[in-house]
Parts: sequence; C-alpha cells; structure tokens
Amino acid sequence: MSSVKTQSNRAVGKSIRAVRHQYGWSQEDVAGKLGISIPAFSKIETGITDINLSRLQQVADIFNLSLVQLLTFEEGQDEYQSVHLNDAQRKLNDCESQIVELQRKVIGLYEELRGKSRVAV
Repeated sequence: MSSVKTQSNRAVGKSIRAVRHQYGWSQEDVAGKLGISIPAFSKIETGITDINLSRLQQVADIFNLSLVQLLTFEEGQDEYQSVHLNDAQRKLNDCESQIVELQRKVIGLYEELRGKSRVAV
C-alpha cells in the first residue's frame, strides 16, 4: 500500500473515531449498525482497511453527516462548537430579556392609551 493511501486511510479512520467518540458509541455499536464485525470496523478506524465510498457513505449516514462533514471532522471540533453554542445561547437569553422588557412597555403603553380613551369618552 502506498504511503499516501495509508495516510489517507488513517485520516479517514481518525475522523470516524472522533465522530464515534462524540456520539459516545462503542466500536461494537457502529459495527453492528454497519453489519460488520468489530475487528473489521477497528481496521477501518485504524486505517488498515482501505474503505470504499459506499461503506464511507454508510458510516456518514449512521451519524447523520454528509461525507464532507465526516471526512473533515476533527476531535476538538465539538469543543469549538460548544464555545460558539454557549455564546449563541447567552446572546439569545439577552435578546429574550429585551423582548420581555419591550412587551412590558407595550402593555403599559396600551393600558395607558386605553385609560385615556375611557376618560375622553
């Protein structure tokens, strides 16, 4: 096997392993979903097996990822996404607080206008 092919197989296996760890699944879990033995799946993850495109697509499908997402997945990616999700959640909470405050003001203005219209009638 050529050096480039070996490196490619290892990189694919590393991505698959990283995704599997993020999902908290064992090799047995994924092997079962693929309908292959645990040793066969282990060889995919370690880069020993030259994985074909259809098998790679099956793996991506199991994790609900596109092939590109699967092939470009990195171990630290979930931490990076977690930081951004926390930031987005904080901004969302701030926006929700502002919305609640604006709703209170609108209700107050509505009640004030309603009170004035009763006095005018």
